Amino acid sequence: MSLYLKFYGLSEAPFNLTPDPRYLYFSAQHREAFDHVLYGIEQRKGFIALTGEVGSGKTTLCRAVLNKLGRQTQTALILNPCLTETQLLRAILHDYGLPTARKDLLGLIETLNAFLLERLRAGDNVALLIDEAQNLSPRLMEQIRLLSNLETDQQKLIQIVLIGQPELDAKLRQPALRQLRQRIVVRYHLGALSEPEVGAYIEHRLRTAGADGRLRFDARAVRMAYGFSRGLPRLINAVCDHALLAGYVAETFAINARCMTRAIRELNGGHGP
Repeated sequence: MSLYLKFYGLSEAPFNLTPDPRYLYFSAQHREAFDHVLYGIEQRKGFIALTGEVGSGKTTLCRAVLNKLGRQTQTALILNPCLTETQLLRAILHDYGLPTARKDLLGLIETLNAFLLERLRAGDNVALLIDEAQNLSPRLMEQIRLLSNLETDQQKLIQIVLIGQPELDAKLRQPALRQLRQRIVVRYHLGALSEPEVGAYIEHRLRTAGADGRLRFDARAVRMAYGFSRGLPRLINAVCDHALLAGYVAETFAINARCMTRAIRELNGGHGP
């Protein structure tokens, strides 16, 4: 990896799979999704839902939202919701920097409520983002709904963003979860990138990583990357990273169909595109 970075003059790997918000490419729908989530939090709408296919950029987008929120919004991010009710509350309080020792579920809720009222008096907002929310059990979904009951007569004390795959939307349509579904007033489904957006996405990530313009993916390589990835950023990253390695081996700054073919074969376990 370090060898090809030096060869291309890059400061860092442009196609890492980590959700770094600096690399977020604002396609039209990514900008719209970003604005929906930010609006829901800042306007204290209570429940917000963001869905999208695996690898569509949901987590990266939400990290960008967290970076955008000002200091007057206290935030917590839960990445693994496969927990018990008590464990979930402890994880939430821990992310807010609150004590959790020797407290049962009721005590944890009381601590959270006191924190929310304190933040309200200080003029602050509070947001909770739960990633991979499609994995929440119905019981945990109900617990989260009950958290939204922590409110005053005028406004919601906590804004809850549920982030998940399309299965989340299907789960929310279950009759047992209709009360939670009815409380979600801001929602957005994030789709895949178009072929022109894939080209712009690749260029954006190269520039962010320090590319000086010499390193280019030609039109056919972009088309192949789009065909392989179906416009999903995570798959674009995987195939483009392998294509850069193929370009390094060939000692070229022009990433072409040959480089992309080699990358696709490697990702397909030796089979052609």
